[in-house]
Amino acid sequence: MPYDNLRKGRFSEAGRAYFVTTVLANREQAIFKDFYCARLLINHMRELHEMAYVNSIAWVVMPDHIHWLFRLQDKKPLAEVMRLFKAGAAYKINQYMHRKGALWQKYYYDHAVRDNEDIRGIAKYIVANPLRAGLVDYIADYPHWDAIWL
Repeated sequence: MPYDNLRKGRFSEAGRAYFVTTVLANREQAIFKDFYCARLLINHMRELHEMAYVNSIAWVVMPDHIHWLFRLQDKKPLAEVMRLFKAGAAYKINQYMHRKGALWQKYYYDHAVRDNEDIRGIAKYIVANPLRAGLVDYIADYPHWDAIWL
């Protein structure tokens, strides 16, 4: 899907929950199999949470992509939060890995969660991703996930 198609109809609303997926620039480089890289990414997500840009609900870091469910706060619009997320994570991970260049694909997928949608069901879908991908037999065995049950 072309990048411009992903941006069509995109809006940013403070207080709205968003389900976001973003993928590594070179998907065959499963950078997040490296535990320390995954922890750098999660720590950066927590920084954005602590700066009150987002209120994180659930996430999972897969070997080559991330799913993140959060409620957008009123400090920054969605596009700016994602720019800060991707740029900050890329800087930290590239520095650790002694590499240069793009870490993420240019685009990301976002879904604005409607008021009538089951946010808990979306969170369960996210944290079950490693199980569906065959990476673990039990969700609790996967070290790169978290959820705050509402």
